Amino acid sequence: MNQSMQPIAILAGQRTPFAKAYGAMNDVSAAALGQAAVTAALGKANLIPDQVDELVFGNVAGPADSANIARVVSLKAGIPADRIAHTVNRNCGSGMESILSGWQIVREARARIVVAGGTESMSGIPLLVPPSAAKLLMQLNRSKRIGAKLAILAKLRPKHFKPVAGVMLGLTDPVSGLNMGETAEVLAKEFAISRDDQDSFALQSHQKAVAAREQCFLSGEITPIEIAGRTVEKDDGPRANQSIEQLRKLKPIFDPAGTVTAGNSCPLTDGAAAVVLVDANDELAKSQPPLGRITAYAIAGCDPRRMGLGPVYATAKLLNQTGLTLADFDLFEINEAFAAQVLACLAAMQSTAFARQELGLSSPLGEIPIDRLNVHGGAIALGHPVGTTGTRMVITLLRSLRERGLQRGLATLCIGGGQGFAMVVET
Repeated sequence: MNQSMQPIAILAGQRTPFAKAYGAMNDVSAAALGQAAVTAALGKANLIPDQVDELVFGNVAGPADSANIARVVSLKAGIPADRIAHTVNRNCGSGMESILSGWQIVREARARIVVAGGTESMSGIPLLVPPSAAKLLMQLNRSKRIGAKLAILAKLRPKHFKPVAGVMLGLTDPVSGLNMGETAEVLAKEFAISRDDQDSFALQSHQKAVAAREQCFLSGEITPIEIAGRTVEKDDGPRANQSIEQLRKLKPIFDPAGTVTAGNSCPLTDGAAAVVLVDANDELAKSQPPLGRITAYAIAGCDPRRMGLGPVYATAKLLNQTGLTLADFDLFEINEAFAAQVLACLAAMQSTAFARQELGLSSPLGEIPIDRLNVHGGAIALGHPVGTTGTRMVITLLRSLRERGLQRGLATLCIGGGQGFAMVVET
């Protein structure tokens, strides 16, 4: 990290409900989700769209009808057309990347007030046709004579009509050849993470998220969405009746002999989140109590086959840059892409061998107490709209710190393709 970067203040942050893909928000576009989050965040900060100088939004799927979706979100939210906007994509880290980009923009005085965030409609990721079918269909579209069209139609076979799920292509790393679930299986084996441990972790995620919802904690960061005469107000992932027995009945989905199931993995999810950024010394940050500040960050790379360990590498880099230790943090957020992945990160942080062989350190990073990790549940229960989650984690962590009268938190996540992102947040 550039040590000359001054802290950035988050005046306010809001998000939409998170809904399982192909469900409650199936028909809401990523742009509309982003618009809702931006409008809510500005309202929470007591600002109007005309006051925004720039917008940066994370998005991974890249809707075909919304190229540079940040610009679409900005205009739909009423931000004037003479204000600029751009989209960032660092896979699962996109929601944090947008905050970092906004921080850098404010630092170089390009803008005073920046809205950052992320949006993802995983419901909207299209089904694709095989390349061979696409070629024939293109020829069919270009043919003018009925005879030529019939000749092309005669070449079509059942195999040409078998759809290719775009979401599965996106969740598969083209370098390692593994999808994200398969990388979790790699870590489960490497760190001997048992099925029981994964299911127990998943159950705790649901229990914490349900408790947070019942205590109305989550409603403090969620803006309702109106859809065709009905209102979606809550995340639909947390299950109050989830039991360990139900989780144990589920079959592995990535390796028949493995331990990673739908129950101990995050679901495909739709949702958006946004924050309002200004310099920490700006009058706006002094005239009203900001939600908090970002004071440091680090991004690290790792083997794509072990992408789930990204938080360990990023955290090690962050601690080295800041001089902090894990003991200096009050609360932690590690994105729950998979229970196996989070548990592997916790094990790696406590491993002397890992520290020496992988991090070049003489001693391990240390222990993250489980009772201070994801205290209001994580992505296994809440969901993981990939371009959004980084922003959601920062909002939730700052609100969790304020709720408990605490000061400093660490938000970190793994990134498909083999990277990790870590941020220090303070109230």
